[in-house]
Amino acid sequence: MRDKKIELLAPAGNLEKLKAALIYGADAVYVGGKNFSLRAFGDNFTDDEMIAAVEFTHARGKKIYVAANIFAHNSDLAAASDYINFLDRIGVDAILISDLGLFSIAKKIVRRTQLHISTQANTTNFQAVNAWHEFGASRIVLARELSLDEIKLIRRNCNVELEMFVHGAMCLSYSGRCWLSHYLTGRDGNRGQCTHSCRWRYSLVEEKRPNEFFPIDEDERGAYVMNSKDLCLLSCLDRVMDSGVDSLKIEGRMKSVHYVASTVKVYRQAIDSWLDDPDRWQLRAEWIDELNKTAHRPFTTGFFIDDRDGTMITDRSKSERTAEFLGIVRSFDRSTMEATIEQRGKMEVGRMIEVLQPTGETFRQRLASMVDAEGNMISSAPHAQQLVRLKLDRAAEEWSLIRSTGE
Repeated sequence: MRDKKIELLAPAGNLEKLKAALIYGADAVYVGGKNFSLRAFGDNFTDDEMIAAVEFTHARGKKIYVAANIFAHNSDLAAASDYINFLDRIGVDAILISDLGLFSIAKKIVRRTQLHISTQANTTNFQAVNAWHEFGASRIVLARELSLDEIKLIRRNCNVELEMFVHGAMCLSYSGRCWLSHYLTGRDGNRGQCTHSCRWRYSLVEEKRPNEFFPIDEDERGAYVMNSKDLCLLSCLDRVMDSGVDSLKIEGRMKSVHYVASTVKVYRQAIDSWLDDPDRWQLRAEWIDELNKTAHRPFTTGFFIDDRDGTMITDRSKSERTAEFLGIVRSFDRSTMEATIEQRGKMEVGRMIEVLQPTGETFRQRLASMVDAEGNMISSAPHAQQLVRLKLDRAAEEWSLIRSTGE
């Protein structure tokens, strides 16, 4: 077993997702406030929610990082000092920054909070890593365009924490620095307002035929010429672990609680398996099966294995999944073997369900009966976040997820 601690860092788009990420095995979470975050359309955290998030995270001995990684314009600067001072005061562990101006402001304010450099800064060489370290950054989130060999070279030539993405959505633009959304819609992706224009359906128009739209490939609906696959480095996790990075990051602050819980559990198990016996580590089929149950586009290893990889584009506009998220176990009564479920998808008696647990084994059973909060027998639970009770064949941990695999 290796002594070095490798951090598993998970996304948390709101307080519920934060709790799920930590309960399912993340060592740290990253979140965004209502300002300065590159996920302006996500739930994000109010000041009160941010305080609650810090308390919940630290009570479990884990860490919380806050993204303030927009590329700031002059109008963004006025509120920066107060916000950074607030984050430092409530005890967040680090602030993620891309913009040199915001970094300069933060450097003058923070007393105990570390400063991390976001992947948006597209740091691709060890000279840049060392420069940020000299400026006062304690961690650099490496650009996603780097190969394994490049990451190893950076590790050999610097003495600062390194973080890299191992899973999640990819942006076709260089380190996510894209102007397309702003150009087409007026919403600036570099200020947290990306409309994901790269995932829209496009066709070719010839100059003298303005009303004729030609597909760029054989798909009659058009071509998704900028639609990237999702990153997944699970298959080469042993090489990731040997690269010398300190933190492995999962993308997805706008993804579902099911995505967060499922993905975190898989990577937790895979990392622990490697730490237990690096020389005998092997990819397990059940890990891939579990990842396929969450919403995702086809997977790619991106630039990690070959920085000239030409297989990152997919013609699929919609994500795919092999399971439907139905609800969360809020409590379980061992005396009656009855679980109280907060519904998230339509639950129906007779349906085969699967129970994903934070630490226990996943199991399946037929949903034989169900009662509502008043104790009335019901055949389905169609209302959003409706509380229902149902019998389970095995004891289930709180925060277990109920889902259907289509049977």
